[in-house]
Amino acid sequence: MADAKPTLLIIEDDEGLQAQLKWAYEDFNVVIAGDRDAALAALRAEMPPVVTLDLGLPPDPDGTSEGFAILNAIMELKPDTKVIVASGHGARESALQAIEQGAYDFYQKPVDIEALGLIVERAYRLQTIENENRQLAEKAGEDKTVLGSMITAAPEMTKVARTIERVANTNVSVMLLGASGTGKELLARGVHDESERRDKAFVAINCAAIPENLLESELFGHEKGAFTGAVKTTEGKIEMANGGTLFLDEVGDIPLPLQVKLLRFLQERVIERIGGRKPIEVDTRIVCATHQNLEAMIGEGSFREDLFYRLAEIVVKIPPLSERAGDAVLLAKAFLARFADEMNPKVKGFAPDALTAIDSWTWPGNVRELENRVKRAVIMADAKLISSEDLDLGDLEEEEAAAALNLKAAREQADRKMIRQALARSEGNISNTAKLLGISRPTLYDLLKQYDMQA
Repeated sequence: MADAKPTLLIIEDDEGLQAQLKWAYEDFNVVIAGDRDAALAALRAEMPPVVTLDLGLPPDPDGTSEGFAILNAIMELKPDTKVIVASGHGARESALQAIEQGAYDFYQKPVDIEALGLIVERAYRLQTIENENRQLAEKAGEDKTVLGSMITAAPEMTKVARTIERVANTNVSVMLLGASGTGKELLARGVHDESERRDKAFVAINCAAIPENLLESELFGHEKGAFTGAVKTTEGKIEMANGGTLFLDEVGDIPLPLQVKLLRFLQERVIERIGGRKPIEVDTRIVCATHQNLEAMIGEGSFREDLFYRLAEIVVKIPPLSERAGDAVLLAKAFLARFADEMNPKVKGFAPDALTAIDSWTWPGNVRELENRVKRAVIMADAKLISSEDLDLGDLEEEEAAAALNLKAAREQADRKMIRQALARSEGNISNTAKLLGISRPTLYDLLKQYDMQA
């Protein structure tokens, strides 16, 4: 119900103090527990957002072993719980240790009810804010997806997506330049899905994977009897994509004689099947991709300059994963969720060392390498959390920092990269992001404002 009282769990073995605290918090649904078993049962049943915890509980009322055992159990069961610990007998060190292990705050005994009440109210306010942040982060999760299915929080990839969205509804040919594994086919499909051709066919062909003597037939089709084995008339990929989009992957591998025929299609929008004599009008949009340096190939004479300019009316350069700060973790979490659901449901996430390794690895194989490593790790994992060892990333290579003449610019670049990585790892939660970065929430808000960044 909307007007239900918030729940407060008080873990305290002194019956007199139990009654006093329960009376003091009449605005709360107060649940009392006097030992570890009762505390954990209440935690599971009530899921209280805030807990007050006396570290000295039976059977160790003069020590802290039971209190710390309960704190650790709470952090494992519900890590976002705000636990306020009591430090008795001048044991301030124990309270500080508890905070290091996840407690929110502490109070001194004997209890000052009014002071403790302020701490409890502050904890509830923070819990409310964090819940709102979490809900916003879940909504923002949709914002991390661009072009329908590509996950990114990196400005570099967001810029690529915006470019594709702008050119999608034109009929210009688009060339995607990027290393292997950067997601070129996914972006090509994004061009198609964002265009008015979305209801027609999207056809993809890898020009490097088909032998030269078969590539012409694959692209342009053939008539029955055109060559040995041509037992029927077959449409080529260009014709199959009529009204839609043809994605030519590794276009740099098209042999020179076939480049001439492809150029004619781009100029006149007609094709002739192998063995055919009748021109066929085709309305097919071309999106192509390559990891090769086509301009160098033009200089060597292995790629036609006129074809290059027909294919590259719009050129989109795709950054490697190593230059997309924070994206590796976002993508890894998405891959883990998908593969765990399909292959190993006991896997629930990544251990901290795995997240550090994912952030630090250079990913020479880009998104494809990341996907393969996560898939293998999920299949082979015995524990609930994937470790860096499961990912088989080995020793992290030392990065050679580029010399930066402008210290302020270098610092800003480093700040932006670390903030994006921390936001990705904490899934947009401001409090957790600030904690990861070792700064206060107001400082993080100031940096986000200063660098014009969004959580």
